[in-house]
Amino acid sequence: MADLKDIANETIRDEITEFVEREDEQEKMIDLFAAVTPQMQNIAAALIEGENDEVDELTKAALGDGIEATEVMDDGLIAGMAIVGIKFRDNIIFVPEVLACARAMKAGMTHIEPILSESGIEAVGKVVMGTVKGDLHDIGKNLCTMMLRGAGFEVIDLGVDTSPDDFIDGLEENDAPLLGMSALLTTTMPNMGRTIEAIIDAGMRDDVQVMVGGAPVTQEFADDMGADGYGKDAIDCVELAKQLLSELRGEEAAGA
Repeated sequence: MADLKDIANETIRDEITEFVEREDEQEKMIDLFAAVTPQMQNIAAALIEGENDEVDELTKAALGDGIEATEVMDDGLIAGMAIVGIKFRDNIIFVPEVLACARAMKAGMTHIEPILSESGIEAVGKVVMGTVKGDLHDIGKNLCTMMLRGAGFEVIDLGVDTSPDDFIDGLEENDAPLLGMSALLTTTMPNMGRTIEAIIDAGMRDDVQVMVGGAPVTQEFADDMGADGYGKDAIDCVELAKQLLSELRGEEAAGA
């Protein structure tokens, strides 16, 4: 197992020590950053601090040095955003700080996305994302969307106040096998269940894996609503999307 001293960047070491409180997550972050180059650690540190101009320059420099775009994205930008996601979940940082980090990530992705497009890399899978009807909160959903895109998913973001019919239209129009719904208000959480019921009524339930999340949402609620999975944060969201997509493809292969 890696040790904190194996991480060259002081900011990253301090972030993990001070703000990643769960032991399993701390070990995961130490292993993650100990395995990447100091150059990637510097990009991650700049992103965590919301320094979009610095992320822009460091990303350009890394690509200019011949480092693969996927490495810069995974080991620099997404790695940094993993710590941002933990801090946001644990109320260590709030919306303004997350937006600053999101701008920093966007600054880096501006250089990476054209390279990925030209390479013709196929998306891992498609995900339709949206905040449910009656809910106008989107920071958590946007963070998940950004992380999913960084992980290679094609994300169709339906925005906020999304009705069950809008979710169904998004799934049908894009032939997407995954649906992600978020809610920040306890009063709008039941609309997740209503959307799942609408998907059942439309005869699509066997073809769509549904994941839910948001501050008031719990695993128990997700189970009661009939969702396929619950993600407690943006990091979980990506892992869950990969898992559900794998399960769905496994079922398709078995039935072929």
